[in-house]
Amino acid sequence: QVQLVESGGGLVQAGGSLRLSCAASGRTDSTDVVGWFRQAPGKEREFVLAISQSGGATYYPGSFKGRFTISRDNAKNTVYLQMDSLKPEDTAVYYCASGRRSSTYYSSPGDERHYDYWGQGTQVTVSS
Repeated sequence: QVQLVESGGGLVQAGGSLRLSCAASGRTDSTDVVGWFRQAPGKEREFVLAISQSGGATYYPGSFKGRFTISRDNAKNTVYLQMDSLKPEDTAVYYCASGRRSSTYYSSPGDERHYDYWGQGTQVTVSS
């Protein structure tokens, strides 16, 4: 089992920045990728981006490039999501999730079925 705990959410004005953290514990050696997802009120959960265990590979849908950056500190078993130039439409609950990549992962890193463990989420609210 892997336990994931997100932190760093809060209220920020449009144009501001936040850094979210995802701290992992337990059998972290059973997973090799961590992803961030978000769910806005009344919407389906959507994939934000992901990073491999080594940090050598990242997976970005085009819509977040340039504003969101993912990184990790393996010594702390923590993955970070740096969010800049935030917009009100970024308001959502942000979740981190981890899993082990299969051969099908690379064509669909945003597919939630690749992720076995999920955190409880952290709220991000961007005011206009």
